[in-house]
Amino acid sequence: MRITAKLADKIESVSPDEILHIIVRLRLIEREIISEMIQRPQASIRQVVKMAKSISLAIPARQIERLSLEPWVEKIEEDEKVYAVLDESMQMMGAHAAWELGFTGKKVKIAVIDTGIDRAHPDFANRIVATKDFTLEGFKDSNGHGSHVTGIAVGAGASSKSKYRGVAPEAVILSGKVLSVDGSGRMSDVMAAVEWAVSLGSDIINLSLSTSGSSDGSDALCETCDAAVEAGVVVCVAAGNDGPDRRTIGSPAAARRVITVGAATANGLVAEFSSRGPTVDDRLKPELVAPGVDIISVRAKGTRAGKPLDTHYTSATGTSMAVSHVSGAVALLLEANRKASPQLIKEALLHTAVDLEVDDYAQGAGMLSAEAAIRYVQTHENPLEPVDQSPPRSATLSKIADIYKSVTGGRRSGRKGAKVAATEEAGLFDEAPDANFLD
Repeated sequence: MRITAKLADKIESVSPDEILHIIVRLRLIEREIISEMIQRPQASIRQVVKMAKSISLAIPARQIERLSLEPWVEKIEEDEKVYAVLDESMQMMGAHAAWELGFTGKKVKIAVIDTGIDRAHPDFANRIVATKDFTLEGFKDSNGHGSHVTGIAVGAGASSKSKYRGVAPEAVILSGKVLSVDGSGRMSDVMAAVEWAVSLGSDIINLSLSTSGSSDGSDALCETCDAAVEAGVVVCVAAGNDGPDRRTIGSPAAARRVITVGAATANGLVAEFSSRGPTVDDRLKPELVAPGVDIISVRAKGTRAGKPLDTHYTSATGTSMAVSHVSGAVALLLEANRKASPQLIKEALLHTAVDLEVDDYAQGAGMLSAEAAIRYVQTHENPLEPVDQSPPRSATLSKIADIYKSVTGGRRSGRKGAKVAATEEAGLFDEAPDANFLD
């Protein structure tokens, strides 16, 4: 079946003339195929992503089945919506020790694909080398989420006398805007932005966004992210804010080769809201956790996202904040070893993470430890094969929990250790049941 089950259900539920957003994955991309797509009645192309051999379309529902019969079509899926899901946190993950070793992310390129960036903020001065708007809204961070997560990863702390300095304060910044003022966008826009970041030679891509629901990692966005890793880019993705239930890892967090990051509290516990694995196909996610509660970082001009401290800074909570810590840490690792492959970076993070002694489907390998990971990449060679974590210690417990849930009808009981009170979010970072844009 070339039409995914989810899209087929959507087609059945709407009128034949309703316009649906879809991603058509092709056997090959040719100019003639694109021309034919454009000529279809009421169809309009949104993005062409060569890396994923995909085209996104807005098209009447009645035309989709006929389109699926074309010999050059491999798969058609819904172009789903994605949503935007520092002082103490730096100490928690070992940034200060890394700085003392002389690593600040110099010359490392981090692409943050989000709501954009406040280009005039002093914490980003003279380090933004490329920006691009994929939303047709105009390149301005009217939401604030993108500036906040960028500040965590690479902010210089210029407006706070270095108090709210990011993890890699001398890294180079690329900013792709894929989410509009309300913090939402389309999967295909994210795919196009990933391709753009790869084409500009980014070392790291930060994705603080997610679809709703769970994923098996086979959708077009996940495969685009995996292709970016194969091209030599480290891709770091927020796990999502749909915890504490299991199987709440969406796309692109479920991608096989990315580094998926959950959120931890200041006292070293996994935050209740942080999404849990396994993936739909029973893989272990997230890979690790990092600070993600009440994180102070850049406030974009004119926005009130989070809990504003002053003109330049605001506080926010979510796995968006957590993954930005990891992206910054990866910049430090790449500065320490410019030849390190994405596989070695992932291996270093997993092997040096601090075990929080809770459910592996909540914490992955444990808490990010930047200093230990730096020493690891300095003393190890690039592995020959992609890094896969061994089955979690809690795999058996997971099966028991699933059986218990089926018997009890999903009633929750208290969680020891991993479950903590979720911190209330404010402003545009408030969580919605179906909106993980991760904050």
